Amino acid sequence: MQQRTLGKHGPQVSALGLGCMGMSGMYGASDRGEAIATIHAALDAGITLLDTGDFYGMGHNEMLIGEALAERPRDSYRLSVKFGAQRGPAGDWLGYDARPAAVKTALAYTLQRLRTDYIDIYRPARLDPNVPIEDTVGAIVDLVKAGYVRYLGLSEVGPDTIRRANTVMPVVDLQIEYSLVSRRIEERILPTCRELGIGITGYGVLSRGLISGHWSKDRPADARDFRTHSPRFQGDNLAHNLKLVDALQDLASSKRCSVAQVAIAWALARGEDIVPLVGSRTRERLKEALGALDVTLTADDLASLESAFPPGAAAGDRYNTHGMASLDSER
Repeated sequence: MQQRTLGKHGPQVSALGLGCMGMSGMYGASDRGEAIATIHAALDAGITLLDTGDFYGMGHNEMLIGEALAERPRDSYRLSVKFGAQRGPAGDWLGYDARPAAVKTALAYTLQRLRTDYIDIYRPARLDPNVPIEDTVGAIVDLVKAGYVRYLGLSEVGPDTIRRANTVMPVVDLQIEYSLVSRRIEERILPTCRELGIGITGYGVLSRGLISGHWSKDRPADARDFRTHSPRFQGDNLAHNLKLVDALQDLASSKRCSVAQVAIAWALARGEDIVPLVGSRTRERLKEALGALDVTLTADDLASLESAFPPGAAAGDRYNTHGMASLDSER
């Protein structure tokens, strides 16, 4: 497995990470046994970075991962955890809480659910508008000093917040959506991270399946799948975005690989400081994603993709109105 380092202060991890959110119902029904088997297969293939959030399935995802890792040596993987998102018993979203006491309470529960003594990279899921980022990071500094956390990460925040957080404690990576159809970070966020020596863990490299080559406009709707409410998956937006995939299909055919592998290979080619997270929920999809590591994109290939997917090529926002309003990275 190829290795990359998270920023200039962070740990070495596999070139691809596994995002586990979809294993806990966010994308509709999931199979517990297959999810655990997929985590095992990822570890066996050399993936060392596992990403989750304490609010994925209201703790279900952390318990699932804890079960899957029960027999694995703790030093053989890295755990990246997001905290702060508040949810009701019906699964509704209630806002964010990143007060210092809430940070420490959240971690206490996370450690129990994941069956571990420490978290490698701990990060607020979003910026809490009511709490200075310095206060949130200060609480994580306390947790690092106590041995419960190893590194500080951020998620979906803009340049100003990144700089402020980094003055309190070095940030090792920013987790943010990054794909052929989500390229806004290239304007200001990516340059800021590179200036400060902060890595990128890019989620949504397949735009939640939209550019995977496996999505179609006739796919049955599942009310439990939050993509049902995503602007990019609706009406004329969906038709436009699926048309973009044709360019990926042409290149994939010439490279004798899959559409998804081309999209992941593009993300890998954006820089050694970028670690794409793949959201594979099954061993079959994981095997496909791992195949991207063997796909080499030439300068001509990259130029072709640049022409087909200029910044802003996708139709529709990546979240609904409420979700977009919570993104400091979009301001």
